[in-house]
This record gives sequence, C-alpha cells and structure tokens, in this order.
Amino acid sequence: MSNPTRRIFIGDVHGHYDGLMRLLEAIALDASDQLYFVGDLIDRGPKSAQVVKFVRDHADGCVLGNHEQLLLDAFPKGKTHVPALQGWLYSGGHSTLSSYGASIDQLLEDVQWIRSLPLFIDLDNLWLVHAGVNPKLSLSQQTYHELCWIRDTFHTSANPYFADKLIVTGHTITFTLPQVSPGQLAQGQGWIDIDTGAYHPKSGWLTGVDFDNEQVYQLNVFDHVLRKRSLAEATTLIQPSKVKVRSRPVTR
Repeated sequence: MSNPTRRIFIGDVHGHYDGLMRLLEAIALDASDQLYFVGDLIDRGPKSAQVVKFVRDHADGCVLGNHEQLLLDAFPKGKTHVPALQGWLYSGGHSTLSSYGASIDQLLEDVQWIRSLPLFIDLDNLWLVHAGVNPKLSLSQQTYHELCWIRDTFHTSANPYFADKLIVTGHTITFTLPQVSPGQLAQGQGWIDIDTGAYHPKSGWLTGVDFDNEQVYQLNVFDHVLRKRSLAEATTLIQPSKVKVRSRPVTR
C-alpha cells in the first residue's frame, strides 16, 4: 500500500542551498510527495544559483517572490536596466551574481525560467502566494505588486480573503509580527506565514511544512540544528488589531 501524498511547502530560502538540502533530507521526500516553494529562492545567501537549479529540476511548483521580481526588473527582455540592477544588487543581488560566477548564460537562462513563474498557485484548500493579497481587491484586480510585496494591509485584515482556502505566504519574516518568536510560524485571519528568516542573524531557521499531516520541519542554517514539531506547536496566532501599520516600507 502506497503512502498518501504529502504536500511540502518551503519558506524563503534566500540562497541557502546547503541548509535546504539538509532540511529536505530530514523531511525524507517520497516519490509521491509534492514540493512547493513560496518564492525568494535567491539573494543574500551564498548559493542562489544552486537553489534555482534544484527548484527547476525537482519542485512541483514555485511562485514568484519579490526578490525574483527585482532580478527580472534588472534584466528586462535579456537586457540590463542599470537603475533596477543597482536596486537588485543593493537588496542582496551581489551574492546571487557571485553564485553564478562566469556562467552568465546560465543566469540569463534562469531569468527566463523565473519569468515563467506564476504569481499564485491554487491547491484546493491551500492557496500559495509570496506576500499575500490586498483584501480590498478582487482576485482579478491583484497585480504582482500586491502579490509579491504587500504586508500590513494584508496582515491587518479582520476577515479571511477566502472562505474555503488557507493562504500560505512567505515574504514577511515571522518574528517581525506581534509576539512571534524567531523560528515560529505566524497565523492570522485565513493565512499562515512560513518565512522564518533563514538569512537573518536573529533567526536562521529555514522551514518546511507538511500541512496534510500538520508537521513542521526546521533547519537552522547557522548552527545546523534540526527539529520537527507539530504545526500547532510551531505556530503563533496573531490578532489583526495587534499588527502595527508601518509608515514606510520595511527593508526589502
């Protein structure tokens, strides 16, 4: 008798390929399992090129993250847009560029693949998107700006966007939300955030979630600690009224 399919969701990797490999080894993917990524595969960590190659070869789905969008803006239609390139490099693109070394052709090929990534993936009861949705707009009105960049307007919504779907996001490091400790997932009204800040010195936790069996797997990329917890144990519930609306954007 075959094992039931697990749907595994990986939070923002940000170039931490070695940590991703250790995490997936702990998850022990079966041939029937499905693997999804929430975007921000690249930047800040040392091996973005390797992360992109792995996801291209092995993932069942990945949505576009804001860091992928910054890269696309830097290389529109295979050319170089200097102001956008400077913005991308400032936001962590230097490490991504270094990971490709002299393989510029491979970088440009990966840019074309990134350009094909969807803004969201509908998986019946789960809806995968990088940042969230604007609760004031219909689905057809959402643009990449909302789906890849939104924060406060989404987190402070008092009502779930979908009646029958849980929105799975990354983008906002969970410990920046009220009363959430480093490494904890954050859950609000109809959404759950699984970006636990793998690149950030205050955290280091890279997260994989098996929602079907309510299990959370985590690897700390700095001290290599592995842990497995129940989804309930690993998640902090937050109230929309407790989310502080920022007057200016947080760091990209």
